[in-house]
Amino acid sequence: MNEYKPIPIGIEDFKRLIDDGYYFVDKTLMIKELIDMKSMVNLYTRPRRFGKTLNMSMLRRFFEKTEEDNSYLFDGLAIAELGNKYCKYIGQYPVISISLKSMKQSDYREAFSEFKNMISKEVWRHKELLVSDKLMPLNRKKLEMICDDTADNAVYNTALKLLSDCLYEVYGKKVIVLIDEYDVPLENAYFNGFYDEMINLIRSVFESVLKTNDSLEFAVMTGCLRISKESIFTGLNNLNVYPVTDNAFSQYFGFTEQEVKQLADYYGISDCFDEIKTWYDGYMFGETEIYNPWSVLKYVQFSLFNNSRLPDAYWVNTSSNNIIHELVIKSDRLIREDIEKLIKGDSIEKPLYQDITYANMNVKSDYIWSFLLHTGYLKPIRIYKKGIQTYFSAVIPNLEIVTIYENTFRQWFDESIRVADKSVLLKAVLDGNSATFELEVNRWLLKSISYHDGYENFYHGFLVGLLEYSDEYLVESNRESGTGRNDIVIKNVLTREIAVVLEIKSVDKNETLDSMCDIALKQIDEKQYEVGLVNEGYKKIIKYGIAFEAKRCMIKKA
Repeated sequence: MNEYKPIPIGIEDFKRLIDDGYYFVDKTLMIKELIDMKSMVNLYTRPRRFGKTLNMSMLRRFFEKTEEDNSYLFDGLAIAELGNKYCKYIGQYPVISISLKSMKQSDYREAFSEFKNMISKEVWRHKELLVSDKLMPLNRKKLEMICDDTADNAVYNTALKLLSDCLYEVYGKKVIVLIDEYDVPLENAYFNGFYDEMINLIRSVFESVLKTNDSLEFAVMTGCLRISKESIFTGLNNLNVYPVTDNAFSQYFGFTEQEVKQLADYYGISDCFDEIKTWYDGYMFGETEIYNPWSVLKYVQFSLFNNSRLPDAYWVNTSSNNIIHELVIKSDRLIREDIEKLIKGDSIEKPLYQDITYANMNVKSDYIWSFLLHTGYLKPIRIYKKGIQTYFSAVIPNLEIVTIYENTFRQWFDESIRVADKSVLLKAVLDGNSATFELEVNRWLLKSISYHDGYENFYHGFLVGLLEYSDEYLVESNRESGTGRNDIVIKNVLTREIAVVLEIKSVDKNETLDSMCDIALKQIDEKQYEVGLVNEGYKKIIKYGIAFEAKRCMIKKA
């Protein structure tokens, strides 16, 4: 095996990435744009695992004043090639850096405890403040109380503001504040039932450190969503948001096509580029085509160490897909139709909302589609205005995301079938009541999503799932019988009184449901599917010809 740089799977510390010689896709020009913009508070919203945390670590290592000179980390990188105009900022600022991604506890008390622990660690990271003679005694006392967990809970609401004031007081330089994954605790609280409490906490923290803070040089935040101003950014007039629909900073999160080509070439898998594109491309940030960096890196790693280049859905396993699960289980017929369109590769058109609150994000509202857009489950192909309302057309970005929709729906549908009372259906089948049998199948079809080109296989599996009912009745499929292979057979294995033969057809453009039922019944007779059942001793054999067309089914009994 050739000597390659290690692949930075899960490496989120920029210093470690550079020091240990990992492969690095250079995103340092983000620093240039940040300096040039001179925005006070910057929020970048991107899907999970698109490099947000690594970029925040890069910013910290660039700007933070430390005893160790970190300028060498940027040697040979794009920002260094711009010279002193930008490199003069290296190591010039005190930096507060926190990540809220670990606030995923099941109740507010535990989540707040984690928040306190996080703040304490950041204060302790600046422990030199505690011994500085430049710090006012009252502020020192507050910091000490935070570190030893004796501070009142209310102190933590303004702890970041306190820390920024202390740093400014000691160093005489305004402070850069970095807050990574700011909306993780909000999403977690939404799904665990303490959303209002968490909103109040996050609002208090942000208002104190980001609004009218004379100690602030600038702030950078990352998350998946822009949570509405009414929720947590009340009165914050210095906020600049860069969502996935914005051109600014569009190339700095995720990999561009050129970066993926260079990566594939370096690791000797250029011949797999088309497959990488099919599975992991398809995101549009502004007007920039973006690949999922986590999945690309995982694919490269797997290819190198397993002598296999079969793609897989890597991103699905990195975090919860609660929102897709919610969308599926709470969907009505109209939502299922939209999901079906998407899985088939068609587009949907919905209103675009940039500001979102979890509280009003009912899966049956239009907000859910904007949520899916911002979090990486949809790709905008067109954004336009109708009057004062902005709309977007969207598709599923790539094959990896298609599998998330498919698998989530399949799991829900299989579970729904498993727990459903199917006694009416089975009785109709065994009684030879084709009308009721047909009605029940059509009822379940309306709940399903058909997304396969080879419909007959889909319908086959669909019926098998419906007909599996109890240990008394055995459901067999594709078993040799007579002179052919039948589709489905149901047998009473206890009494051998009755058996049912079902032949399935899907309608093509030259046929009808009625004619395909007749063809199916004719095939049962011509292939003598009942012969094996007769030989097994079954006394009564019922034959059904079944035809499907999209979400319609017709059933005839011989």
